[in-house]
Amino acid sequence: MVAGAQSGKPLGIVVAGLVHGHAAGMFKRLQGRDDVKVIGIVEAKQDVAQRYARQFGLEASLLETDLQRALQTRKPDAVMAFSDTFDHKRIIEICAANRVPVMVEKPLAVSNEHAQAIEEAARKSGIHVLVNYETTWYPSMHQVRAMVQDQQIGQITKIVVRDGHQGPKEIGVPPEFLDWLSDPVRNGAGALFDFGCYGANLATWLFDGAPPLAVSAMAQTFKPHIYAKVDDEATVVLSYPKAQVIIQASWNWPYGRKDLDIYGTRGYILAPDRQTLQLRVADKPESRITLEPLRDERRDEISYLVAVIRGQKQVDGLSSLANNLVVTKILAAARESVKTGRSVRLSKA
Repeated sequence: MVAGAQSGKPLGIVVAGLVHGHAAGMFKRLQGRDDVKVIGIVEAKQDVAQRYARQFGLEASLLETDLQRALQTRKPDAVMAFSDTFDHKRIIEICAANRVPVMVEKPLAVSNEHAQAIEEAARKSGIHVLVNYETTWYPSMHQVRAMVQDQQIGQITKIVVRDGHQGPKEIGVPPEFLDWLSDPVRNGAGALFDFGCYGANLATWLFDGAPPLAVSAMAQTFKPHIYAKVDDEATVVLSYPKAQVIIQASWNWPYGRKDLDIYGTRGYILAPDRQTLQLRVADKPESRITLEPLRDERRDEISYLVAVIRGQKQVDGLSSLANNLVVTKILAAARESVKTGRSVRLSKA
C-alpha cells in the first residue's frame, strides 16, 4: 500500500467501474478534499470513461480497463466500486487477492452464493469490505437508533421503511445505469433489490444483526413498457419474534423518498428525511426535531472509508459485511417469496 494509509498524505483510491450512477456523486464530493486522491479508474466501456473524464476533468492517464493490472501497478490504499451488483463478487475477489480493501455501492450481492464467496474472500485475505448506502450518512437514522437503544418508545413493534423514486428512466439516469438496473441478473431484481435493500439494512441494524424469522414479499411491474424484465413495485414483510417490518420499495413514487416510521409500545418516531424527526411518547403531544449534519467520519462514505483505512474507525453497523450478509439473505428470500407465493423461513424463534 502507498503511504497515505499511515500518514497525512492523501489516500490513494482506484475506482472500479463507472456504470453505477452514484460514481458522479462521489467525484463531486471529492472536489476540494485533500485526504483522498483518485490514482486510477477502471472502466471497460470507453464511451462511459471518456464522458466522466470530460465531465470531471480527469486525466487520460488515470483510465484503465483491467482491475488486476491497476492494483498491481498503481498500488492503491483502497478501491471504490461503481459497477453493477453482479460484478461485486469479481471485483472483491480481485481486491482480496491483492489485499486491497474495497467499498461497493448497495446492495452487497445479487445472491447468497455471491455473498458467501465475498465473505470467504474477505476472511482469507483479511481485507475490509464495506457497503455504501445513502441513508448511512443521515443524522435522522443515527438519532433513531440512539432513541431505540434508550427505550424512549419502549419495545419496537413495527417498522415501516419507504424507499424509491419515480423510476430510473423517469428520473433520467445514464443509459449504462438503466441498462443493468433493468436486468434481473446484473441487478438481482428491479426495485426489490435496488430499494428493498435499504429497509433490510436498517432493520438488521436496529435489531442488532438478528435476521428475521421469515420473509414474505409481493412484487409487480406497473410499467412493463419500460421495465419488461424486472419488478418496479415491491412490498416485503419481515417477521421478528415481537415485531414486523414492512419494506416498501418502488420505482412508482410520485417523488423520491427515503424515510421510515418506528412504532413501539410507548410511542413512535417518524423520520421523513435526513435531518428531521417527529416524536410522540406516551400522552405527550408530538414534537418535531431538526438535527445537525453528522460530523467526522460519519458525514459521508469517503470520510468513513478514510477513517477505516487509517485505523481510526472499526467497520460496524450499516456498512459492515456482517450486516449486509443478512441483507442479502433477506433480499434473496424476498425474491423467492415473490416467485413461489409463499413465506420463506430464515431462522427459528
